[in-house]
Amino acid sequence: MEMYAPAQKVAEYLNSHGSWFTRCAEPMKVQPLGEHGYALTIGRFGSFGYEVEPKIGLELLPPQEGIYCIRTIPIPDYQPPGYDVDYRAALQLREDFGEHTVTKVEWELDLTVCLHFPRFIQRLPKSLIQSTGDRLLNQIVRQVSRRLTRKVQEDFHHSVGVSFPGNCKKKR
Repeated sequence: MEMYAPAQKVAEYLNSHGSWFTRCAEPMKVQPLGEHGYALTIGRFGSFGYEVEPKIGLELLPPQEGIYCIRTIPIPDYQPPGYDVDYRAALQLREDFGEHTVTKVEWELDLTVCLHFPRFIQRLPKSLIQSTGDRLLNQIVRQVSRRLTRKVQEDFHHSVGVSFPGNCKKKR
C-alpha cells in the first residue's frame, strides 16, 4: 500500500487508528474493544447451503521498532459458531525518496482458519470441501483487503490534504 507522504506522517496516522479504523472498515460492522481492539463482523459467506457470518476480534498493537502487529483477541461474551480464526499480521513502513516522497506499507499475514462443518457437509468428498473452503477464504481475504486498503489510502490522503491518484495501477 502506497502513501504519498513521509513515513513519520503515515506512522502518526496509523497510531491514531481510533479516529479512522471504524470508518474505513465499512461496510463491515465494527465495535471498539478497549484502546487498541476492535470486533469486526465481516459479512455473510457460505457454500453448499452452509453460511457463516464471521466475527473476529483484532488488536492493533503500538509499533515496536517500526513494526506494527495485529493479532486476534477474544470478543467478550462471544463464542464463534463453527469456526476459529488465528490472525497475525505485521506491517512495516518503507520510505522511498524519489521524485515524490512515498511511504510503502508492506505487510505479512499469517492466517489460520478452522471450520467445523455440520454433518451434511462432512458427507461430501474432503478434497471438495478443502478446495471450496480455500477458494472462499481467498475470496474473503482478497475482498476485505482490497476494500480496506483503498479506503485507508483515501482517508489518509484526505486527512493530510494530499491528492491521491484514483486510477493508479495496483502492484502485486
